[in-house]
Amino acid sequence: MRLRLALTAMLPLLSLAACGTSAASQEAGPTRTVKHAMGETKVPMTPRRVVVLDSDKLDSMVSLGLAPVGAVQASDNQTWPEYLGSALSGLKSVGTIAQPNLEAISALKPDLILGSKFRQAAYYDKLSKIAPTVFTERVGITWKENFLLDAEALGKKDQGRQLLTAYETRAKQVGAKFAKLKVSIVRFRPTEIRIYGPDGFSGIVLGDAGIPRPQAQLLEGKDDRRFAKLSQENLSDADGDALFYSAFGDEAAKSQAEVTAGPLWQNLDAVKAGHAFKVDDEIWMTGIGVTAAGKILDDLDKYLTPLV
Repeated sequence: MRLRLALTAMLPLLSLAACGTSAASQEAGPTRTVKHAMGETKVPMTPRRVVVLDSDKLDSMVSLGLAPVGAVQASDNQTWPEYLGSALSGLKSVGTIAQPNLEAISALKPDLILGSKFRQAAYYDKLSKIAPTVFTERVGITWKENFLLDAEALGKKDQGRQLLTAYETRAKQVGAKFAKLKVSIVRFRPTEIRIYGPDGFSGIVLGDAGIPRPQAQLLEGKDDRRFAKLSQENLSDADGDALFYSAFGDEAAKSQAEVTAGPLWQNLDAVKAGHAFKVDDEIWMTGIGVTAAGKILDDLDKYLTPLV
């Protein structure tokens, strides 16, 4: 009788202790140590419930044949990238890139969280108490290194290297046909227009393909060679033998429609020649991964082949 009473008294304490050790319990079983932007973290050998905190990690997982259980969005009520297909059909939203919802993340009981020091450094300590958390250092310019780190954390390191090598090989094959064309990249945002240089995601893809860029878009001498603001007065900097342009969101799409209907845009050589092509912003700008890069190569092949 005394033993039964003692055990009954201990049950609430045992239950409370279990609730307070979620991160530790996530690490039960075989683990691997992954070095990343915030240090070293022990992760499960084969993570099964992964939450991602940036769009590039969505691409990483789908490229590797996986699907996360939760992800942040660029803004509230944003849809998931269509180019990644049905793999994200059951995905749960866990806040925005700028403000991950820790309660929503915890509710999904992840065994791995993938994020970015650049985006979410302030949340790292709290996230790592929910589940093992691996952060890449930067975004965009280091997209290949980021993909390989994501792949390592997911237990898919070899597959990641194979996919990246296959992409780089194909980029050279596709680009070899267009070595004499100077290709421009323009993006419309709600409050500005940008030209994209060699260090932006899509610019890196063109560089991997060996496709030349207009002089103005090399951004020589600039500290940041990802992109530069473009005013309507210097819209000529958007010109090239071919021009690819996209818009980020509905407001930017309105701006795009107004500018592209105007005389300054219509006077660009690429536009007059019928060589200006509207493309998917989710692929060219926010995808930042192997699958998105492959689809940029698809666009280059499709639109540039008739020009050579």
